Amino acid sequence: MNAINLAEKLSLFSDHWHPRIVGELNGQHVKLAKLQGEFIWHDHADEDELFLVLKGRLRMEFRDRTVELGEGEVLIVPRGVEHRPIADEEVHVLLFEPASTRHTGDVEHALTKHELERI
Repeated sequence: MNAINLAEKLSLFSDHWHPRIVGELNGQHVKLAKLQGEFIWHDHADEDELFLVLKGRLRMEFRDRTVELGEGEVLIVPRGVEHRPIADEEVHVLLFEPASTRHTGDVEHALTKHELERI
């Protein structure tokens, strides 16, 4: 058991839309990611997904509305809900989701990462 310094972990990478695993508990992964630009429309049929904005502003688009998140705000996307994160400027997020969650859901895309690095 060691403290996890989120700023230190975030300093270890600079690419966007590539989550890194920083912890695991009860079958859940705690991940950090840097986001910039538009992601793809996707959903997670069997998993809920939590986004905590650590730095910047994140816009989460749903088919019927958009939710804006600032630093320190959390959004839980329920399983099966199609969504698309958008970051006009670089955003740092902490994600909390089941270990089985693929970050592009069932969509295969150039941004899909099949193996996530633990840092």
